[in-house]
Amino acid sequence: MDHFFRRKRAGLVKSLLSLSLVFASALMILKLKLSEKDAEGLKGAQKADWCGSDCFPSIQAPVQSKFWRLNAAAQSKRVDSQRVSNGTPTSWEVQVLNCSEDELVKSQGWFRRLDPRFHQFVLHRHCRYFPMLINHPEKCADGQVHLIMVIKSVIEQHDRREAVRKTWGKERTINGKKIKTLFLLGTPTTGKDTKNLQKLIEYEDRIYKDILQWDFMDTFFNLTLKEVNFLKWFNIYCPRVQFIFKGDDDVFVNTHNLLEFIGFKVEERKDSDLFVGDTISKAIPIRNRQSKYYIPKELYDQPYPPYVGGGGFVMSSQLARRLFTASEDVELYPIDDVFLGMCLKRLNVSPELHSGFRTFGITRQKVSSMNREPCFYKSLIVVHKLSAQELLRMWSAVHNKDLVCAQR
Repeated sequence: MDHFFRRKRAGLVKSLLSLSLVFASALMILKLKLSEKDAEGLKGAQKADWCGSDCFPSIQAPVQSKFWRLNAAAQSKRVDSQRVSNGTPTSWEVQVLNCSEDELVKSQGWFRRLDPRFHQFVLHRHCRYFPMLINHPEKCADGQVHLIMVIKSVIEQHDRREAVRKTWGKERTINGKKIKTLFLLGTPTTGKDTKNLQKLIEYEDRIYKDILQWDFMDTFFNLTLKEVNFLKWFNIYCPRVQFIFKGDDDVFVNTHNLLEFIGFKVEERKDSDLFVGDTISKAIPIRNRQSKYYIPKELYDQPYPPYVGGGGFVMSSQLARRLFTASEDVELYPIDDVFLGMCLKRLNVSPELHSGFRTFGITRQKVSSMNREPCFYKSLIVVHKLSAQELLRMWSAVHNKDLVCAQR
């Protein structure tokens, strides 16, 4: 929950920035309009910037409980009236978030010693669920969805979403198995042309109708918010979806191999607790302050539970619902895939390692020719990390009828 208020730039610099954004927006709109033609045939307050534009319309007293809950009496009555017999709300009930800093944490000695980069995350990590800016409750409405592809993205990565939609994320039915796609987004970070970017993403969603957006800022620490908000969303709107693939917008997914793998698990009756990916065991927090994944001792000082690389993994809907319940009792952690590992540990479920999930690439040596060999992609399930252009080229190469690969 980083990137807070910044000083206003000089008038000249601001004008030049706005002008450049106008040109960039015009180019993106043109690209979206071209994409729309292709899609028609297929479709027929204070320190509050971290969570979006309207999170703090009225600041109330500091939250005293460990985890944030809707605490307005009137809102609680409305939520209760929306719940069905099993306690699940029938719609996304979070309309306004009233969340001030946790003043009790400030008095703790460990907090005063904590790296300042983590202050805002810790002070607001009781803020868990956020208002939705874009929602598609109809995605799972027909009850026939076998697999839903859920992809983490940010507004500016339009080219990656386009590549995913044209390749492994294309909504279709394969051998009677219906596949749907959703992209998870927050709001632009501070300093960007928020209004224009928001208009662009709303226009993109009108074309494809595949975006879920919440009113929190898209930062690295907030990736965990995408996990918990999606789990809640899925629990509300997708009662009959069978499986979830969750990954990044820069991975290659061999859809045929993924469906085949799920089919094997179903046949073996090992699908109820299915959670499979590139499992990492016996990891410890990184103490290198220059690392993206740096965690200070004051925040976490023990080995991580087994977890899967967030680039791509598959889980059953049954486990996803149990994860949602468990996640509400697990304190938010700034690394999203580790957080899911903590939730799995609470359920006494161990993530399964599968060699077909390569969230660090086929080989960690990026210059290796193995990372560009289509025959490897043809035999794997997930490979991370590819640019939009690389994904389109590799998808075309893997599905080329003239491609000949040696038998294993």
